[in-house]
Amino acid sequence: MSSASTDVLILGAGFGGLELATRLSESSDPYRVTLIDRSDGFIFGYSKFDVLFGHKTVDDVTLRYSDFKKPGVEFRREEVLAIDPRTKHVRTGANTYEPDILVVALGADYVPFDGHEFYSVEGAARLREVLPSIERGIVQVGVLGVPFKCPPAPWEAVFLLHDYFVERGVRNAIDLRIKTPMPSPIPVSPTASQAIISALDERGITYEFGHRAVPGSGEDYFIAVPLHKAPDVVQASGLTEGGADGWVKVDPTNLRTPYDGVYALGDCADAPVPRAGTLAESAARAVADDIGGSLHTPYEGRGVCFIEFGGGEIGTVNVDFLSGPSPQAPLAGPSRELMAEKIEFGRSRRERWFGRN
Repeated sequence: MSSASTDVLILGAGFGGLELATRLSESSDPYRVTLIDRSDGFIFGYSKFDVLFGHKTVDDVTLRYSDFKKPGVEFRREEVLAIDPRTKHVRTGANTYEPDILVVALGADYVPFDGHEFYSVEGAARLREVLPSIERGIVQVGVLGVPFKCPPAPWEAVFLLHDYFVERGVRNAIDLRIKTPMPSPIPVSPTASQAIISALDERGITYEFGHRAVPGSGEDYFIAVPLHKAPDVVQASGLTEGGADGWVKVDPTNLRTPYDGVYALGDCADAPVPRAGTLAESAARAVADDIGGSLHTPYEGRGVCFIEFGGGEIGTVNVDFLSGPSPQAPLAGPSRELMAEKIEFGRSRRERWFGRN
């Protein structure tokens, strides 16, 4: 790369955006990076369970972007209003940009529905206020469509709800159910799926595969993973044209879009991998290498997913989607000992991105 600085604009400061900005900051190549997000802070997906069950407040789990300080990187809290991938022209509520490299990492938005959800921190906080009133009846946990972020999350939710109702002494009066359009809990991992099914059976949780949950089907409380979609500003840009199921079309080997100098990664991209933070993180590393001309190995779609089984037990699924002839996703655990790995996962990212333990 030449000695002249390269302007990189990153839209979205989730796992992918934070890791990409950090990697570019660490590079020996000269970059001027602008990182944009409409929020004022980052929240780990699993922290929403802490909010849901009243262990922590929203403020407790929010890592402020004002603490994200990297050489050569400027964070700006702005709303993205328009993207033209042909010219790399981006308009926000405060500025316009025409960078040398544009990276779209704006995640997925949720389609509203009639019921409760825990995927947004606001939804988790609202549901937290409802849970104490549940003393009996049918509680239906469901998945409204695929793909969705963090494939273990609905199973974690139903296990943690089981523990919550047991602790309150009302579990015997509650018919706890879960329904998903997928053929098994985690189709890519037979070992994880079998462990989840065994745990459901042990807890007396009714489950149904291959059918999408629909609110108003006789349940007393409907709690669901909302339908995901590419953000409206991304759809309006034309980036989703030709992409699978309405997501941004990318080359899975390097996350390039069909537009020169424009990448997409994370939940909004149609790379054939799960929507998960660690997969966006590994995609960011591949994009950083490709921008610098040093991507010698195609993006491998590797990451780790943690599964809360309740009772303090954790399982880990190490996924490798693209490096071999078929995806691999073996399960370790569940066990109490693996909780230390999850804690270290969060600690290491807080330190790397925000300088906090």
